[in-house]
Order: sequence, then structure tokens, then C-alpha cells
Amino acid sequence: DLYKKGKNNNWTPEEVPMVKDIQNWRDSNMISDDEKLLIKRCLGFFAGTESLVGNNLFTLFKYVTDAECRQFMSRQMYEECLHNDTIVYICDSLDLDVNEVYQAYETIPSIKAKDDFLMSITRVLATNPVDSQSPEGVREIIKAAFIFWVVCEGTFFYSGFAMLLALSEKIPGIAEQIQYTLRDESLHIEFGVKLLNTIREQHPDVWDESLDQELTGYLIKAVELEIQYAKDVLPNGILGLNADMFVNYMQFIANRRLAALNMSHRYADTSNPFPW
Repeated sequence: DLYKKGKNNNWTPEEVPMVKDIQNWRDSNMISDDEKLLIKRCLGFFAGTESLVGNNLFTLFKYVTDAECRQFMSRQMYEECLHNDTIVYICDSLDLDVNEVYQAYETIPSIKAKDDFLMSITRVLATNPVDSQSPEGVREIIKAAFIFWVVCEGTFFYSGFAMLLALSEKIPGIAEQIQYTLRDESLHIEFGVKLLNTIREQHPDVWDESLDQELTGYLIKAVELEIQYAKDVLPNGILGLNADMFVNYMQFIANRRLAALNMSHRYADTSNPFPW
């Protein structure tokens, strides 16, 4: 069902006109320097991390033997390429230095911190084959799936979506492409949660209290990193958006992910400050 939903969501970035975005980008009265910084930082984070997600899918693919899951994962691999294609299309349209955007994972400390965090946990599975019949192997597979579907796509990405959609009136072409990307990512997260819940049912001896606490710790750390990132890219705030709002928002998003996986930890008194 999720594969069919994804298939019905077909789109390409070139279908979206960028004329208004280009006009506004060139007009300093329409898009301020702070807003340009925000847009470039968001593009920079997505640029590197979409590639990390795609690489992780290739790694996990050989451990997931269910044919229908593989059908969806193959579709998702294509969509990760499409999302990278979208970043390049936006950069070309706005005449941005695509190399500068794609090197953000090395040159921007708060982006590097997020990418390093993702890699530090999944490096074991990415560099060495594991025995998927052993508890240790299953544990590494669960951690990699959790990090990329729940932490990266399900938490980190939603911060970027909120930031860019806040500027929808000024960058309508980018916002439309982000809406399509968000639609794709929602299916990715739904799939990842279903996969993780099924693995937990099959391996209750592996997903024990210890692993549950470890995974919860990863999500708490991710929320902290994302709040720091918001402070970095919103040093002065912009109309309708400031860094402090992301404390509530990231905790609100994390609670949704924790609830979907029936994990016990919750942040208290959270709400979504962004009506969009």
C-alpha cells in the first residue's frame, strides 16, 4: 500500500516554476540576508543528508528479505535521488554555488555535528556485514533503521521543512518542492515505523529495556542537536520564526515518533508552534 501511494506521488522538480523565487532572491527588499542564510543552510543540510539516507538504504536492503518491503525501499532509493536532484535544481535556479551548498556538512559546525552523530551510530553496519540471525546483528540493524527513518528523516528533516515553509510566500517554487518532499518523507517514516515495530515483534529478546533506553537517548540527543542548529541558522529570527520556537517544535515531533513506536519517554507540555 505504501509503495502504491509513493508511486501515485510521482513528481519532478523541473515541473515547478521558479520565476517568482528568482525575482524575489534578487530583490533584497523581498528576501533579507538572514532569510537567504536560512535557505542556504537548509539546502546544505538536505543536500548531504539525503545522500546519507540513500546509502543507508543500500546497506539495510540486504538484511530486509520481505519482497514488499524491498519494493518500497527501492522506490525510496529513487526518491532520495529525486530529492538531491531538487537541491541542484534550486541551486541552479538561484545561481547558488552548488559546491558550497553540498560542502555544508564539512564547513558548517551545527550541520557537521548532526551528520557526525548519524554516522557514529550506523558506522558499524555501514562498514562491516553483520549476522542478521544473531542478537548483536539484529541490534545493529534496528539502530541503523531507527537512526535514519526516525531520527534523520523523522526529526531532523522536519526542522528544515518548518523553516522553508515559513517563507512560502517569498519562495513559492521552493516551498512547492518542499511540500512534495514532505509528502514523500511522510511515507518513508510510516514505512520505517512499521518495519521497526515488526522487527520488535519478531525479536522481543533483542528490543529489550536496554535497547529502548539507548534508542530514546539517540532521539533526545537529536532534539538537542536540532535546537542548536536552529540557533545557528536563526541568530536574529525572521518574521514569524525564531530559534526558541524550535525547542517546543522538536520536542513535539519527537513525541510523535516515540508514540508511534510505543516507547515510554515523552517530553512534557509540548505543542506545535507552526500553523503551517
